[in-house]
Amino acid sequence: MSKKYRITVLVMLLVMATVLGSLCIDQKSDEKTATANQSGVQSQGGALRYATAFYPEDTLDPAVKWTGWYMREAGVYETLFSYDENMNLRPELASKYEKISDTEWRIYLRDGVKFHDGTSMNADAVVNSLNRVLDDNNSRKVEYNFIQSISKYSDDAITIKTNSTYAPTIASLTDPITSIVSPSSKDLNTTAIGTGPFKVKSYTKDVNLVLEKNENYWNGTPKLDNVTIYFVKDDMTRLFKLESDEVDIADGIPQSEVAELKNNSDYTLYSNATLRTYFLYVNMNKEPLNNVKVRQALNCALDRQQIVDTALEGVGGTPAKSFFPSVMNWSINNKIDMVSQDEQKARSLLTEAGLNDTNGDGWLEYNGKPFELNIKTYTGRPQLKPAAEVIATQFESIGIKTSVTVLESGALTDDMNKGDYDLALYAWTVATTGDPDYFISKHFESTGAEAQKTGYSNPQVDEWIKAGEQTMNQTQRKEYYDKVQEQVLEDCPEISVFYQNSIVGANKKVGGIKQFPNEISFLTKDIYIKQ
Repeated sequence: MSKKYRITVLVMLLVMATVLGSLCIDQKSDEKTATANQSGVQSQGGALRYATAFYPEDTLDPAVKWTGWYMREAGVYETLFSYDENMNLRPELASKYEKISDTEWRIYLRDGVKFHDGTSMNADAVVNSLNRVLDDNNSRKVEYNFIQSISKYSDDAITIKTNSTYAPTIASLTDPITSIVSPSSKDLNTTAIGTGPFKVKSYTKDVNLVLEKNENYWNGTPKLDNVTIYFVKDDMTRLFKLESDEVDIADGIPQSEVAELKNNSDYTLYSNATLRTYFLYVNMNKEPLNNVKVRQALNCALDRQQIVDTALEGVGGTPAKSFFPSVMNWSINNKIDMVSQDEQKARSLLTEAGLNDTNGDGWLEYNGKPFELNIKTYTGRPQLKPAAEVIATQFESIGIKTSVTVLESGALTDDMNKGDYDLALYAWTVATTGDPDYFISKHFESTGAEAQKTGYSNPQVDEWIKAGEQTMNQTQRKEYYDKVQEQVLEDCPEISVFYQNSIVGANKKVGGIKQFPNEISFLTKDIYIKQ
């Protein structure tokens, strides 16, 4: 082994040790990063090219709909609190918080943070940013109606008052819609000035987002010099770009290509469980879907493993037990077992509900008419259509004629709001804020927006949800949410199908990649190009 080669190996080992050490972020991360920078070990440089399927389309403003997700993934904006790759809640632009009373929270800000334009991040900027979410014109304002007011306490602290006791208050401040923006920003639709490790250099709608590193990043200088994010909707096109060396990273690798890419020594395949659950909405406002026995029959007609093996090629996800995956350790109900396929039980339940094959043609009738179901889904995610088709086949095996309709997401939402659907297959990140209340209150509380679509209302479930919101003890909150999961499994207003895995392909020369189950973060200061 030559001396030059030994030196190269030593440098690489030191680099990897630094990267591994950076995976654990805590309150002292600033100090750790500063020490590493002084040693010069983790400075790598280089330009990264990244192809993604999801990106900002009409605006760069993080407070508009879901744009904040894309800008957070790009490393441009940050929030007061965030989650690490193990879903541990941590202060980010905040340094700590205090619960002053049941309805008042004091949040202290991290010192010395600068926006990309050099402006200091202070209480005025934070209050201004958060109040944008509470604006009456914000389409997601309803999600933050629990907040009574947000005010400046001092230059480095703010006060949030809630209308009543609301345990998920701090967790709600991890949603990228609450990203902290520079007060000097004049047009957030076309410019983006945050505090993250990367600054926006240029943006071309439907084409790309070009970033450069933030030399003054509060958590240490990013290793990359710049990043170009290419917007590519088609899965195979992203893969081709990776294989032809047009990009260094491609997300959403087609499931059919995973084995081949995994066996190619030029690439690294990253696959990780996410908080995204695929499930069926059931329109309980229609007969006979308003009969719980029919819904239970549909639930036990599903062979979830077959769906994963067939529609997801066995690699794109795992069968679901509940709407919460095990990634959320404190909210999953471990007493719940996955509902196994039981066609005999399904047929028996349907018979009890008045569905019978009276003419012997193999198909069920209801009230003397053929009973047919239509599963509607949308084009946004490639797993949806094949999964819906497998589900349809499984329903047909118990005598229910079933068809599949694929729409644009907006059209499907309109149909559901009008009640024009039987079943709808959707994909949701069930814990955008890392808190169970986010999904549960929307989907299973009688007044929830998604409960309005299914027609679900259970007073006992409402009580448990409210208790979960007003109880500060996490162990007690878990008990309430466990009960909700058990009751929802009994009532079946929605039927959980599978949890999605994220699948990312990268050139071997890329290091420092972390995968976050909530799919909110991706480009971090730790990603680098091996020299």
